[in-house]
Amino acid sequence: MSISRRGLIFGLPLFLAGCSTATMNPQADYSALPAEKFPLKTVPIDQIKPELRRTEVAYATPHKPGTIVVDTPARRLYYVLDNGKAIRYGVGVGRAGLALSGNAYVGRKAEWPTWTPTANMIRRDPQKNLKYAGGMPGGPNNPLGARAMYLYRGGNDTHFRIHGTNQPQSIGHAMSSGCVRMMNHDVIDLAARVKVGDRVVVIQEARA
Repeated sequence: MSISRRGLIFGLPLFLAGCSTATMNPQADYSALPAEKFPLKTVPIDQIKPELRRTEVAYATPHKPGTIVVDTPARRLYYVLDNGKAIRYGVGVGRAGLALSGNAYVGRKAEWPTWTPTANMIRRDPQKNLKYAGGMPGGPNNPLGARAMYLYRGGNDTHFRIHGTNQPQSIGHAMSSGCVRMMNHDVIDLAARVKVGDRVVVIQEARA
């Protein structure tokens, strides 16, 4: 959840970001996480479409290991590994016109973060968002979910996030206010791999 804005393309053309092929490790772990501050229940694997499950895949890309590549048109996020592989996650993305595009980096991370609607979000839907202008504490009802990675450019917060969600049905769709949503189990897994400063590349659909 974050500020709405038009995507601006920075850096090199992104059509070289790569593609994934054969699944290497189809069985992701979505078992209960009782040690979390707000414990998470098991997610039955049959409730997650196979193509949206966390999976290690072969992935051809020029980006170095540790890079996050968000393929917005495909509704997929890749965490680049060594040896031509990546961890692939299903994600929900921003509606048209509300999405970041190009290069950024992880400026900070948070566990069970506070959510504060931006001024644009409050103006767009005051009835829904004004009551949270002072912030909503982290928890199971918080729209940022279990983890958030805050995307920065040039030392400035872009107000875009990679985060968990309390609406897992949104994964695989374009319906957020511009951020990248992940299942809570998946964003916990990704946040454990990611370091502050890691590069993020967001690919948007090519315009005619």
